[in-house]
Amino acid sequence: MLISYLVPVVLVLMLIAASIRILPEYKRGVVFFLGRFQAVKGPGLIIVIPGIQQMTLVDLRVITMDVPEQDVISQDNVTVKVNAVLYFRVVDPEKAIIQVENFTIATSQLSQTTLRSVLGKHDLDEMLSERDKLNDDIQEIIDAQTEEWGIKVANVEIKHVDLDESMIRAIARQAEAERERRAKVIHAEGELQASRKLVEAANVMAENSAALQLRYLQTMSDMSNKNASTIFFPLPMDIMEAFRHLKASPAAQARADRNARGSSEEGNSEPGNSEQDRGDAT
Repeated sequence: MLISYLVPVVLVLMLIAASIRILPEYKRGVVFFLGRFQAVKGPGLIIVIPGIQQMTLVDLRVITMDVPEQDVISQDNVTVKVNAVLYFRVVDPEKAIIQVENFTIATSQLSQTTLRSVLGKHDLDEMLSERDKLNDDIQEIIDAQTEEWGIKVANVEIKHVDLDESMIRAIARQAEAERERRAKVIHAEGELQASRKLVEAANVMAENSAALQLRYLQTMSDMSNKNASTIFFPLPMDIMEAFRHLKASPAAQARADRNARGSSEEGNSEPGNSEQDRGDAT
């Protein structure tokens, strides 16, 4: 008699033990009663009757998905290989289980096709320089399409954009040419600024002749500090102006006077010769 009562009690206890489920905070259970959706339960202690109710667990934490490498042809016909990483989480466990068969695989395939389609509309320079904008565009498209599945896409990040060796060399040459152009522009701007400063300095020195002499002495002082065997002495132009006002030497002055008297005598002899010629003619 005791065994006949003990067996049902044991079966009831086993049924209760099998029905008790404990779900952590980051998980939810989608419960079906005889195949029909009943409720989303959790977290904590819940009871699921075996054979009558079925429960599917859903993780609500952020899932990090690596998007496989994709071959993309850019708008300027450059073939590149791009891979990315996708961050998403389930916000509606009911839709994630009922609306799609496997939301993880579906999201992965959607991210791959979206990555190819979005990057194919942009040039290579935009892929390399405007990566943040491309990430936002991909995230918005994937998020809009996975909303019906109860999934929220938090972020999309493009990790690598791999190029061919020939394209890498072309980009390197372009970058080198751009650097040389900037260097030439900076050098020209420096020459322009230096010329303006030199003009200002020349104007200041022109106002006072002592400024030029002081600059001359400063230059001599700087040259004396160097161990050089040859020293160049700059000659100010004002010294040349002084030589122009000096008188010529006495010998040169006498030679100039004789030349002047000779020319004057020749001039005086010409009228006499003309009168004698007129007398002979008469």
